[in-house]
Amino acid sequence: MPQNRSGSNERGRVERLLTELQKTSYRPFPEPRKRLEAPTRRGVYIIYSPEGKVVHVGGTPYARRGLRQRLRNHLAGKSSFVKKFPKLKRKGSKLRRGYGFRCLVVADPRLRALLECLAIGRLCPEHIGQGREE
Repeated sequence: MPQNRSGSNERGRVERLLTELQKTSYRPFPEPRKRLEAPTRRGVYIIYSPEGKVVHVGGTPYARRGLRQRLRNHLAGKSSFVKKFPKLKRKGSKLRRGYGFRCLVVADPRLRALLECLAIGRLCPEHIGQGREE
């Protein structure tokens, strides 16, 4: 992988970010009418099933209110993940039943995109490659 402008190894930075993301505190999705505790800055997140399996990795390239907004979109059923993940049956509210997440604020858009890609590749969420043509 090419060196970035500062001369440091970009691959190493992204690897360290993935390690950091995986070590962040696990947060369950809140019960109805409870506040979703997530940063309002942009970053990358991992969603886990009640069994602890990675079911989704995502980022916030456009979310003005950051990770909190994106995760709230999932709860509201306003994401392709919720619409396509068979166990949720198009109902984001099902995330409140034992699902949880980890998230990491990443300000730099390039590092954020690279981290999301690496996390998807390494963690291989179960829904990847199982989508159905509609």
